[in-house]
Amino acid sequence: MDKQLIFLCFLTFIIHIIGTLAYSVRIAGVRTRRIAVSLALFSILVLVSRTSNSFLGPFLAKRVESNLGAQLAPENLLVDFRWLLVSATVATIAGALLIPTFQRVFCRAVEHFQVHRSIPKLVLHGFFKGGLSYIKDVASMPVATNVTGLRNSGNVSLSVTALNVAAVALWTVGVFAALYAGVLDPSVRVTSSTLSSIINGGATVMMAVFIDPHMSGMTDDVIEGRVSDSQFRRAVVWLVGSRLAGTLLAQLLLVPSAMLIVYVAKSL
Repeated sequence: MDKQLIFLCFLTFIIHIIGTLAYSVRIAGVRTRRIAVSLALFSILVLVSRTSNSFLGPFLAKRVESNLGAQLAPENLLVDFRWLLVSATVATIAGALLIPTFQRVFCRAVEHFQVHRSIPKLVLHGFFKGGLSYIKDVASMPVATNVTGLRNSGNVSLSVTALNVAAVALWTVGVFAALYAGVLDPSVRVTSSTLSSIINGGATVMMAVFIDPHMSGMTDDVIEGRVSDSQFRRAVVWLVGSRLAGTLLAQLLLVPSAMLIVYVAKSL
């Protein structure tokens, strides 16, 4: 594994660990009863994720072009894409392990923001005024009861769980499949690189129509007392588990998705 691939894996890791930690934001919002503020503060990390994503695409495209120029076998690049998907899986596992610590730190950040109403002050407090020592004090691993919570889906139905697995898998593999399609058939690689929406579009629809509204409704139910905190936590654990399954499923969908994009590119 060369330095460029390590850098691409690092960017993929950042994108997916932030995506996993997003689940803990809802827990922090429920604990602080500040859902809107929690989501607003988390948007700072979303900016980091989007910045990483904006670099990942061009760097990966350049790597594909360089390998095509050297006339290397497609299998060489397939290994690279497999490593990137492994990075997504590892990031999801790391994010799951960090959720207990992150949600405590995030609760503290929400409470600090409620007093000072300033993002710059919040950042300074986090890095220079005891924020780092607070992280050390509250750092903890998931407890056994939360891990065994995977046996109980809480209020998350099996259909929503399956949709979450499929949505994460499609969203994870979308851009990679579009670029790998250009490797399978270089004659349509420019067209293929613009067709990631064929794969990502399904993920976007499933998340926007089914998964996000379901989680938002459950969050409101917790605030109103119709769902207990423990049930909500079990639901989050279940969704994190399904997200991990989605990153693993992406390994199986990479080549078929790329072949679909090649077919569509040739049909245009």
